Amino acid sequence: MTSSPRHEGMTGCLTRRRFGQLAALGLVAGVGSVGPISSAVAAGADARVHYDRARRLAGSDPVLRALVAALTPGFDFPRPPAPAPIKLFDNLAMLSVGWVSAMAVLTDDGIVMIDALTSPAEAESVLVPGLRELGADPETIRYVVVTHGHGDHFGGAQYLADHYGARVLMSPADWDLVARTRPANAPTRDLDIADGQRLTLGGTTIQLHHTPGHTPGTVSPIIPVRAGRERHTAMLWGGTNPLTTPTELRTYLGSIHSFRARMRQANVDVELSNHPGDYGLQRAEQLRSRPGRANPFVLGRPRTQRFMAVMESMLRGRLADAEAGNARGASRSHGGAVQGCC
Repeated sequence: MTSSPRHEGMTGCLTRRRFGQLAALGLVAGVGSVGPISSAVAAGADARVHYDRARRLAGSDPVLRALVAALTPGFDFPRPPAPAPIKLFDNLAMLSVGWVSAMAVLTDDGIVMIDALTSPAEAESVLVPGLRELGADPETIRYVVVTHGHGDHFGGAQYLADHYGARVLMSPADWDLVARTRPANAPTRDLDIADGQRLTLGGTTIQLHHTPGHTPGTVSPIIPVRAGRERHTAMLWGGTNPLTTPTELRTYLGSIHSFRARMRQANVDVELSNHPGDYGLQRAEQLRSRPGRANPFVLGRPRTQRFMAVMESMLRGRLADAEAGNARGASRSHGGAVQGCC
């Protein structure tokens, strides 16, 4: 296994009120507006074009519609009740507290955890018994891959390291983020994730790609999964909610483009998420209640690419909103009366 440094980005939101203000720009701007105000109106109109395109791409698809909602400015992620642990595939389990989930990749030589929930208490009360309930031995956890440096993803990692000797991996940028912010339950710095790194355990190789934009060093895995004789390739986008400055949003868009290309190369046909902004909990219940039916996490290659296209359109809308906000802010120097963003 290799490790080395990389990358940039972070999290934030626009309020619904702000979104409404921006959507109304074209109606309230006075005739004869000039300079930054005109730029703001144009950017606001551009934002609506991108959001509308995302909705058209999503159509009636519940997975894509959920993504549009999750990336709409001001969206509040739901706090559903915790589901029972479940195997999404023969070698992939989901262990969830409802609003955030961890995945366990089950190999012949042990377990790779993708994230570790919010705290040592949840590692002990959710991850460990959940794995046992599914017939997996937590004593064999070898690695914890942390998708990004927020406490709801690394909170249980140190518990797993202390109790089972698991090695904890995070991108260098997010190890640095954790060192700067010093959050509760942060794991001791261990292994760095290099961009494009391959982590192999028990004949299973997981690709780890830097996708900054939610944090400076968010990582998105590509994971081989199987169901009986069927073989599939899954992706998990490491951090959904983008920051709000134009620079950070451009970073996020760059990550979408690079990861989408890697998905094509790997023939990704399965979509996963660590938060319930992708209709994932509903699909898990469909899988649980309808054994033997088509796996709802297998979207197929065209649909996983469409998932990324919807994400790109929503981010382009967010970028246009941010640029409109900057233009409106600049108009103060011309005497414009403008309300600031959240």
